[in-house]
Amino acid sequence: MQRTPQAVTTLLKLAACALLTLGTVTQAPAEDKKPDPTGTWTWTTPGRNGGPERKSTLKLKLDGDKLTGNVSSPGREGAVNETAIADGKVKGEDVSFTVTREYNGNKMVQKYNGKLSAASLKGKIEFERNGEAQSRDWEAKREADKK
Repeated sequence: MQRTPQAVTTLLKLAACALLTLGTVTQAPAEDKKPDPTGTWTWTTPGRNGGPERKSTLKLKLDGDKLTGNVSSPGREGAVNETAIADGKVKGEDVSFTVTREYNGNKMVQKYNGKLSAASLKGKIEFERNGEAQSRDWEAKREADKK
């Protein structure tokens, strides 16, 4: 069977269209995939009065649009304070939640806002201290899954 130049051209055009279509279909899921905050995140903050750094751990779980989890941080005399997060939200790469702790009958609310990437959560923590609004930068790193 002998192919005419027109048949070869048509066959090449069909093959090119098939490849382009296949490339578009296989790339679509990768572009739609959003970073997932589910997992364990850690960060350190300077110790008081020049003391050792304090390591905090954040465990998050995403269920649809709802973000839940808890924050563990060092307390006094080696105790660990674990507090549930509230108002957890994820919209695209934006993550936000609040942590409310109570000290000596006084509530302290920290608002966490950050941008999510595969390996980090980076943003600001806003809170009040002595009646004044304050904020500090915050960057948590994703811990590797322990299996």
